[in-house]
Amino acid sequence: MVKIVFSDIDGTFLTPENRVSERTEAAVKSLLSQGIPFVLVSARMPEAIYPITGKLGITIPIISYSGALVLTDAEECLSSVVMEARDTRRILEEIELRFPQVTVNYYAQRHWYVRDVMDDRVQTEVRITSAQAVQADFSERLVAGELPNKLLIMADPSDCERAEKELAQAFPMFHVVRSAAYLLEIMDKSVSKATGIEVMLRHFGLTAAEALSFGDNYNDLEMLRYTGRSVAMGNAPEDVKKAATDVTEANTEDGIYRYLHRNGIITL
Repeated sequence: MVKIVFSDIDGTFLTPENRVSERTEAAVKSLLSQGIPFVLVSARMPEAIYPITGKLGITIPIISYSGALVLTDAEECLSSVVMEARDTRRILEEIELRFPQVTVNYYAQRHWYVRDVMDDRVQTEVRITSAQAVQADFSERLVAGELPNKLLIMADPSDCERAEKELAQAFPMFHVVRSAAYLLEIMDKSVSKATGIEVMLRHFGLTAAEALSFGDNYNDLEMLRYTGRSVAMGNAPEDVKKAATDVTEANTEDGIYRYLHRNGIITL
C-alpha cells in the first residue's frame, strides 16, 4: 500500500511550459485529502519550489538540492549536507580553468549566489523559477563559512557532458550528475534524492517499501531504485525507464494523474 508519494519537478510534475496541469493538481490534492503525504524532490532551491506550491495553495514537505536540503511542511530543516570548503575551492578553480565559458551558481541553504546577476543563463533561470540571484564572490562566501549545498553549472550540452565526465573523475568526493542536457549538479558524494527521501521517511515513520516515486531524468535514478514502487515518465530516457518499476504517460499527458488513477491510488 502506498503511504507516501515523492515526485521530481521539472519534466515530471511540471509541463514543458512550467505549469502544473489541472489533473496533476487534482491528483495531488486527492492524495493530501486521504492523508497521503506528497513530497516534491528537486534539484531546485526551496525558493524555486515554494512559488509552485503557493500557486496550488498547498503546504507540503520538500527535498531540495537533489537531497542535500530536507525541509518539513513548516520549513523546519531535517537535514542539510554541505560541500567541504577546501575541495569546493579546488573544483571552482578547476571549472574556471577548464570551462571558462560556463555559468557557475553557488547555492547555500536558502541563498543563490552568482558572479553576474545579468548573465543571460541566470536571468533565464530567474524567469523560470521566480527565485532571485544575488551577486557575490564565491571565495568570500567560503571564507565566511557559508558552504554550498550545491554548485550548478549552466552550459551548452556538449560542454555539460564533457564537464560531467572530467569533473566526476577529478573530484570523486563529489556527486556530479546532469539534471538536464544543459545543467550539471555538483554536491557532496553522500547526497542523492534517495538519501533525502530516507531522511523524510524517518520523519514520517515510514519505509521505502511504502513509498512511490515519479521521475524523468538521470538524477532521479537513485530515487527510482530506492522506493518500493517507482514510475518513470513517458518523456524519460530509456535508461531511466528501465530503472523504474513502471512507466506512465509523459508530463504533457498527465502522467502522474494517469498512473495514480489507473492504480486506484486516487479515484478522481
